[in-house]
This record gives sequence, structure tokens and C-alpha cells, in this order.
Amino acid sequence: RSTVTLYKKYKTVLSDIEASKELLYDEDFKDMAKEELDNLEPLKEELEQKLEVLLLPKDPNDDKNIIMEIRGAAGGDEANIFAGDLYRMYGKYAEKEGWKIDVISEEHNDAGGFPLVEFMVKGDRVYSKLKYESGAHRVQRVPVTETQGRVHTSTATVLVMPEAEEVDLEINPNDLKIDVYHSGGAGGQSVNTTDSAVRIT
Repeated sequence: RSTVTLYKKYKTVLSDIEASKELLYDEDFKDMAKEELDNLEPLKEELEQKLEVLLLPKDPNDDKNIIMEIRGAAGGDEANIFAGDLYRMYGKYAEKEGWKIDVISEEHNDAGGFPLVEFMVKGDRVYSKLKYESGAHRVQRVPVTETQGRVHTSTATVLVMPEAEEVDLEINPNDLKIDVYHSGGAGGQSVNTTDSAVRIT
């Protein structure tokens, strides 16, 4: 529906551009037509860009909620601080979009950042707007941990995963192979033998 509305607006703008071009030859309306064209041409380009995006093949995951993981990478404490900054930035963006954030796990750092923070973002078309955030993010700045005022490069990694669909899984016990590993007493004696590991394949 939004594509159709946008296309109709685009057609109207094209029609208005043609009408303004014709008025350029009229001495009485020439200045007004030029001003109108100056406004319409940028609008035409903007609408074309929006239509291009809307006409791209749709990703089946676009409507899904996401799980996002942010890790401090190269840069020590400053990288963890940067990871914390990214987390707060995404939190503000989620708030602006009316989304909800649920923290799954977080590791705090003494310097005030996060070596790791993992959270779920729930809302309208979350994956479509955050899927391109995956990857390494880099910042160059004078960190709070730097006393000499030197610029420091820090990186943090961001992983964005669409929320998985719930799947009913049925496991047949006959399909399981169970291996039990034992550890015996000292010197190979079988005193105090315990089951030390169980592997299910």
C-alpha cells in the first residue's frame, strides 16, 4: 500500500515538472516556474530513491524481532567502553522507534563498559532496520582512560540475528546414542569410580 501511495505521488511530481517546464517559455510565469522546478527536482530524486528501496526483493526476516550481541574487541578497556556506548546508542534508537529491549546477558567492566552484552529488541520491523549493523565498528577518540590526551583506536563487534521461529521438535529415544565415561581411583584402582562425563549423540 505504501508503495502505491508513493508511486502516485511520484507520478504527480513528474506531471508537475512537465507543467513547470512548459511555463518556462511564458514570460509572465517564467520565474515562478523556475522556483517550482528547483523544489520539484530534489523531491523527484528523493521519491525515486524511496521507490528503489521499496521495490527491492523483500527479506523474509524483515518483520522479525532480533537478538543483538555487542562485544568489546581490540582496544582493552576503551573497547569495552565503546561497546557500552554502542549499547546505549541502540537503546536510544529503539526507544525512538517504540521498540522494547530485554537484556539476555551482560558482563560489566571496571572501567564502565561491556566486554559483552546480549539483548533482544522487539517491535515493528526491527530486523529490517538493524540488520546492516552487523560487523566491526571502530572509533578513534581520546579515551577517558588516556591521561596524555592521545587519540586511541578501539573496536567493538556487533552481531544481529533474527529471532528464530518456534519449532516443535520430537526426539525418539531410540535415535540417541549415550556414552558414559568413568574416572577410576589413583594408580588404576577401581576405588571410588565416578561417572565423569556423559555424551549424547
